[in-house]
Amino acid sequence: MVATPDKPTLETSISTYGQARSTVTGSPLSADELYKLHAFWRASNYLAAGMIYLRSNPLLKEPIKPEQIKQRLLGHWGSSPGISFLYTHLNRIINKFNQDLLYVVGPGHGAPGFLGPCYLEGSYSHYFPECSEDEAGMQKFFKQFSFPGGIGSHCTPETPGSIHEGGELGYALSHAFGAAFDNPNLIVVALAGDGEAETGPLATSWHSNKFINPIRDGAVLPVLHLNGYKINNPTILSRVSHRELKALFEGYGYTPYFVEGSDPESMHQALAATLDHCVSEIHNIQQEARSSGNATRPIWPMIVLRTPKGWTGPAEVDGHKVEGFWRAHQVPMGGMHNNPEHVAQLEAWMRSYKPEELFDENGTLRPEIKSIAPKGEKRLGSTPYANGGLLRRDLRLPDFRRYGVEVVKPGTTEVENTKPLGMFLRDVMKENMTDFRVFGPDENTSNKLNSIYEVSKKFWIADYLPEDADGGELSPDGRVMEMLSEHTLEGWLEGYLLTGRHGFFSTYESFAHVIDSMFNQHAKWLQICNHIQWRAGISSLNLLITSTVWRQDHNGFTHQDPGFLDVVLNKSPDVVRIYLPPDVNTLLSVADHCLRSKNYINVIVSDKQLHLQYHDMDTAIKNCTKGIDIWDWACTDGNEEPDVVLATAGDIPTQESLAASCILRENFPDLKIRFINVIDLFKLQPDTEHPHGLSDRDFDSLFTLDKPIIFNFHGYPWLIHRLTYRRTNHKNMHVRGYKEKGNINTPLDLAIQNQIDRFSIAIDVIDRIPRLKVAGARVKEHLKDEQISCTNYAYEHGIDRPDIVAWKWPY
Repeated sequence: MVATPDKPTLETSISTYGQARSTVTGSPLSADELYKLHAFWRASNYLAAGMIYLRSNPLLKEPIKPEQIKQRLLGHWGSSPGISFLYTHLNRIINKFNQDLLYVVGPGHGAPGFLGPCYLEGSYSHYFPECSEDEAGMQKFFKQFSFPGGIGSHCTPETPGSIHEGGELGYALSHAFGAAFDNPNLIVVALAGDGEAETGPLATSWHSNKFINPIRDGAVLPVLHLNGYKINNPTILSRVSHRELKALFEGYGYTPYFVEGSDPESMHQALAATLDHCVSEIHNIQQEARSSGNATRPIWPMIVLRTPKGWTGPAEVDGHKVEGFWRAHQVPMGGMHNNPEHVAQLEAWMRSYKPEELFDENGTLRPEIKSIAPKGEKRLGSTPYANGGLLRRDLRLPDFRRYGVEVVKPGTTEVENTKPLGMFLRDVMKENMTDFRVFGPDENTSNKLNSIYEVSKKFWIADYLPEDADGGELSPDGRVMEMLSEHTLEGWLEGYLLTGRHGFFSTYESFAHVIDSMFNQHAKWLQICNHIQWRAGISSLNLLITSTVWRQDHNGFTHQDPGFLDVVLNKSPDVVRIYLPPDVNTLLSVADHCLRSKNYINVIVSDKQLHLQYHDMDTAIKNCTKGIDIWDWACTDGNEEPDVVLATAGDIPTQESLAASCILRENFPDLKIRFINVIDLFKLQPDTEHPHGLSDRDFDSLFTLDKPIIFNFHGYPWLIHRLTYRRTNHKNMHVRGYKEKGNINTPLDLAIQNQIDRFSIAIDVIDRIPRLKVAGARVKEHLKDEQISCTNYAYEHGIDRPDIVAWKWPY
């Protein structure tokens, strides 16, 4: 039976209205505390409404006129009162417990609820002095919100105290846990909206509580904010019973505490009592673990906060219910300039907060109200945890050269490319045991990075079985974070980086697409941060793409997708880098460079299987420094203009093009071949479009003005055309890459199907050089026969021909 709205009970209600109903009872607030908290919250709500609607008359010193209202009403009111309600109470928690606290706001477009109290505590004016704590500053504060040249309606990078934008829903909780790792004195309060709670990434991130070590880590206090509606639909979790909600979160491993209602006085008391209880419970968990030295998995508290959507806003507009309904989601009323009734209703709404009691004549928050806000860096808008570059320390890096392989002659030795990288990362972790972690979705061993387990196991604090000891890689002290959710791992890593630490993430190439959108959001965040002077640089997000398309012949078509690079290419050249090192020594050099960098997303593509090695360490460093280079040992053009340019990017395409060049040498000894390898993919773009790009003069010098270029590429071929379309010789550039052909094939058969194999490349050269079109006919037919022979062998024996597998560079 559903309770009626006027007399709901905690156990039966799905109503947001009425006196507070809460798991934790009590009235911890004195009359003075209650007055100040409520006044601070009223002021926050006043500012939120003003941000959305007003461009002048911020203190309502005269009746609102249509010309004082913004022409475009943007921003979202619905979640804002709940966001500021929690912000207000977190101020009290900081002061009461002297607690380091970070507030992560998940609901999209909820910035008014965060910006208002951030302004009231003085943090916003500190970073934006033009928005001073007076009438003139308040007017600028109102006008800039969701206004051209101003700030967005999310908690964007311009929002002091924010590490999470919320423009796309689902990542608040994983960001919060990432921030808590290795921050033992920090509590991160993560507010997740009930619409947000319907997303896949948020659903998996509830399991992050199994990855907190109460001895060395901080804590996350999740708050699920049920306000009942999304844009114009009910939310799922707001319409299930108290019993189901309680069982759901107990099943996730939390102790849920409920606070619901709409009566301000009783809600203040209920939330204060609940927060006191939850923070004390967190402290008790941590104290017990830290005093005993026994890191077991605790049952952490979480809060379910149920309040009306658009709380304290207009109850009705034009005969339609607003407060407590989806119509409160964005702006409660529009059409302001031609609707005097709406203008009057806006004024009545804003005056209901009694701004004259909150602000003095100058527009400054009254001191007794401001006194509830913490001071200095304890303020939520000023915490250094939300400006992680201030806390960041450079990694202590071992010399990557020590992990390289000896290369006496190019193309004659085979090594698993990522295995030495694992050894390097092992020692990076050893030297940085409090601010470096490795992330991967149950794939670090598969990706040959398992040397890291020699210094740090996989984090595991849940139950053990006896047979788990056989692997020996699980430990509550582990710093290798593995969970089969790329979303959650990416969120952890981003939260970890944004709060000043370092990390490394590896994943299978085809499933990097799972985090496409998260990558997009982080790239946008970094791009904006580059233009905010007070945002200190954070460590780059380093992403190793491995188990690549050309060695997914055994897993089949689903695992063959190099398209993540196309997504990366769409982002600002200020923040993205793509590297395709062809061997171990170049991979190590690239990894060292990426771990030292700031404010980038570095995407490294390197397969984990055995591959030919081409560079000694000195040559590898030179090639990586240049990013693109002529491999003299693979060329036959001397100091003359070549007949053809063979260009490559990626390990397998490089090997196949080298084999093709040998075929051409054997059959056409006088052919002048130039061999170019690209490690830094953005070298192909003009220097006017990317800071790593080559000038047109340098590009023309390398690739000639009019000779055929056969470019063998790791990914989809059109990506190279996107990078080079403005180049002089683009019309002669012929790119080979993955073309969505393949399944369970041998490596060479997969290459043949997509025409990146040695025979296809050699045939392409014959077709593109006029003097070989006829003269090379017999060679061309022989190469076609070879393709057929190799394919038939693979289909009969299940492996490639021995001469193909054993191929080495012969010169």
